[in-house]
Amino acid sequence: MDNLTFDKGFKSGFITVVGQPNVGKSTLVNKLIGEKINIISRKAQTTRNRIQCILTLDKAQMIFIDTPGIHRPKDKMGKYLNEIAYESLREIDLVLFMVDANYKPNDQDKKIATQLAHASSKPTLLVLNKVDTVSKNDLATRINDYQKLGEFTDIITISAEKGINLDDLTEIIVDYLPEGPKYYPDDMITDQIEQFIVSELIREKILKFTHQEVPHSVAVEVTRFKERSDKDLIEIGANIYVERKSQKGILIGKGGSMLKKIGKSARADIENLLSTQVFLDLWVKIKDDWRDKEDALKMLGYKG
Repeated sequence: MDNLTFDKGFKSGFITVVGQPNVGKSTLVNKLIGEKINIISRKAQTTRNRIQCILTLDKAQMIFIDTPGIHRPKDKMGKYLNEIAYESLREIDLVLFMVDANYKPNDQDKKIATQLAHASSKPTLLVLNKVDTVSKNDLATRINDYQKLGEFTDIITISAEKGINLDDLTEIIVDYLPEGPKYYPDDMITDQIEQFIVSELIREKILKFTHQEVPHSVAVEVTRFKERSDKDLIEIGANIYVERKSQKGILIGKGGSMLKKIGKSARADIENLLSTQVFLDLWVKIKDDWRDKEDALKMLGYKG
């Protein structure tokens, strides 16, 4: 981010989105950016890495940090996810505390609100998501319930999936950002390399098509990313890691049917992302209890 430009009146800043799993954090960031960068799933712990996504407007640049959902950790992976989420509160300009308007605040919401009060002195917006599925009377009660959790700079109700009030949210965010430089080029929408996004898209399809214990026990490592000089094609190889033999069987499926289904769906999204044809080669491998082993977490990119 060398040679930063400073235009008078231009606003910029880093915005962290925190909240429990499944409240719609990744959906919101994807909608605002207009691209599918963060994977989306109803299953918990979908986002495992701190992902920076960039939205550049005429008068402002917003750098969104989409974090893992804060939850009660059961293994080293879970503890790592929480560390990433709370770490994102440092050196940011604005916090979006996102909650699901369908539910009353629970103990985890209270814990997050308390942590926000202690960890960040920056403006905090309370964002109630999924308002399209809540009656007006229930929504008014829910707003009152969440207001009691702490002192919030502002409150807004949205539906990330339906696009309700997202323009208003964008305006509010710009209002609270400080004047600053343009950190990234206008056409840049993420600081992540293509290989990382590819691995996330593959993992999204695994979350979508598999059930039982597989989703929490899966990691994806891109092992090959080669552009063919003789044709408009990128060859991608990836290993899918699970913890047990039974999970490997589920992922492969009868006659390889499940793996083919995952590969076909992932390839379509990857080709859309890279704007070229893709040859995708997937392999399923067993790495015993990798979520609770430091060396495995580091190998798969979850530890620095």
